[in-house]
Amino acid sequence: MSAWIIVAKVATALNVALLLGLGYIWGRNYLTFRSKHTLGLLVFALFLVLENGLVLYYYLIDPALSAWWHDESLVPMIVWQTQMAINVAQTVGLSFLLWITLD
Repeated sequence: MSAWIIVAKVATALNVALLLGLGYIWGRNYLTFRSKHTLGLLVFALFLVLENGLVLYYYLIDPALSAWWHDESLVPMIVWQTQMAINVAQTVGLSFLLWITLD
């Protein structure tokens, strides 16, 4: 398994963890302030958790697709490099969003 595959999987798992943290904070803020802005952020986090959770499921659990993702001969390396770049970019963006949320 190449480093691209491992980085993509780790970034996706980190995205789920970051989004759960952000969702918790935004949910707590929504219960306190009842503003549409915090509700919008909470819904945003929920949909991104679903998206990243589904991707993680495909990477690790799905009987057909996880085998496909683990065989480097079936997936061209440019696909893994692109997937890794997308997942890492999202991890960086979510980390920054968590940082400014906690500040």
